[in-house]
Formats: sequence, structure tokens, C-alpha cells
Amino acid sequence: MKIIDLVKHTDNTLFSFELLPPLKGGNIESVYKLIDPLIEFNPINVNITYHQQEVVYKKLTNGLLQKKTMRKRPGTVAISAAIKYRYPQLEVVPHLICGGFTKSETEYALIDLHFLGIKNLLVLRGDPPKSQRLFRAEPEGHEYAIDLVKQILNLNQGIYQDEELRNKATTDFSVGVAGYPEKHFEAANMDVDLQALKEKVDAGADYIVTQMFFDNQKYFDFVDKCKAAGIDVPIVPGLKPISSMNDLKLLPLVFHIDIPEDLAAGLRKCKTNEDAIQLGVEWTVSQSLELKKYGVPALHYFTIGHTENIREIAQKVF
Repeated sequence: MKIIDLVKHTDNTLFSFELLPPLKGGNIESVYKLIDPLIEFNPINVNITYHQQEVVYKKLTNGLLQKKTMRKRPGTVAISAAIKYRYPQLEVVPHLICGGFTKSETEYALIDLHFLGIKNLLVLRGDPPKSQRLFRAEPEGHEYAIDLVKQILNLNQGIYQDEELRNKATTDFSVGVAGYPEKHFEAANMDVDLQALKEKVDAGADYIVTQMFFDNQKYFDFVDKCKAAGIDVPIVPGLKPISSMNDLKLLPLVFHIDIPEDLAAGLRKCKTNEDAIQLGVEWTVSQSLELKKYGVPALHYFTIGHTENIREIAQKVF
């Protein structure tokens, strides 16, 4: 089933979450151990993130550096297949990104996902590798998420990269895209960011999942601004519980978001990461309950490799 159909036709706030693929060398059992504790709360979907290859430098015995290109986490196609087989009641939403792929490579990935019966995708431009300051598309790749959206929706109409193909099968993907209540850090201002989001929706994106935020007013204001801009698709709030004392500095640095002073003050008082995790649970429960009261169609949780705290939150919210 498509996520858009679930969120459009629900009387209750639905539950979903996002997982990181295991690091290279890991196994699928580590993924199952993260999902199993959450199944009792009837999640509608699990999102599987994707990360493009990175350039690393290894120091040789002669003192020189050897450049190596590697993917630290496996791709999402095999993981999506394993999850779909293990949990048939759970919709799998792979992330598809621009970075690191040509249009033809993207098409092959889409064909594989179509063969698996995957119908839902979250489409992102993706971040540049850690070795790059600015995002650069691959030669013959997409520079912007809207172009990736258009390629997917073209495939839904049987429009392939090879125009000479015969008997072109159509796909049936539903596309979600990202929204930023506090503005994407590369956008010149919120109006520019909203215009880019509207273009993705006008191109055919079905719904929006937001970047994390810790002040619900940021979400409420964002929804109002989207409506004023003519964006009328469901907007699912994305939430990440605080999970370590380092989050006070790390989250604003990496994700370009604000941490409210009440939460920051609480974090500064934490003596251990266990204290921070409990603070994160309490704050996210409060956020979730207020958002439910507001009438959001679903709550989407970023797990960042841990689900014990998400389970504690879900027990109190769902």
C-alpha cells in the first residue's frame, strides 16, 4: 500500500520510523533487532536511509597517502527486500538520493525496487561526502531532488532513459520529499526554500517528511507557510529524541537546527548519556502528544541506530 493512501485516510496519528543500514561488515540480524521491539505499535512504514560513497585516505608505510573510495553502509535494495520478506505488514520506504549516481544507475535501482514490489520512495538530493564542502552531482547525474522526482514519475509513465526500448513496463511509485521547518541551510531564505519545495510537489511528490525540530511551533509555522505557498500535500513531522550529551553541539552543527533553551538547559545538567537519553524521551513524548492533538497524520521518528528510546516513546504516545 502507498504511504499517501494511509496518511490521507486515517482518523488517528500513525507511527513510522527510520533506520540506518548496518555498517559494512554487519548483518541483517542487527536490523531485525531494531525493528522487532517496535512492531507491537503497528508502524505503517520503515524508511531506510542511503549514504553515498566517501573518499578516505590511508597512510602507507612510506608516509604517502593512498586515496580510496568506499561505501561504509550497504545499499538499500537488498535491505529493503529482507525487511519486506520478514515483515510483510510493514511498508518499506527506501531513500533515493542524487549524490553518487548517474541517471542510468538510478533507473536500474528503480527497476530492482519495482521488481520487489516496493511502491514508496523518499527522494532526497543527499548531502555531499564528508570530504566535500559543496554538493556535486555525478556526470550524467541529478543535481537537484526535483530532477530525481521527475525521473521516477517518468518511469511511472513508462518513460525510460533508453527511448528505443520496446514493451516498456510502467512502475507505480509514490514519492515523498523532505521539508525543512527551519530552512535548508543552503537556501538563501525561507521563501526560496518553500519555492523549491512547491516545485517538487507540483512535479508530483505526494507528501512531505520534515527535518527534525525540537520546537513544535517551528512545525506549526512551517505548515502555515506551506499552505500560504500553495503546498497542500500531507506534511509528516520528523522527530529525533536527544540521545547523548554531545547532541547539544552536534545536532545544530550537522543538521543546522535550533535547540530550545529549556531543552539545552536540561542537557547541560545531564551527568551521563543515560540522563540525556531520558531527557530526550520525555521531551519527544511531550512533542508527540502536542502534535497528535494538533492532528498530524503521522509521526516519523529518526532512530539513528537505536530503538530502545523510540519504544519507550511509543509506549506513551501510541
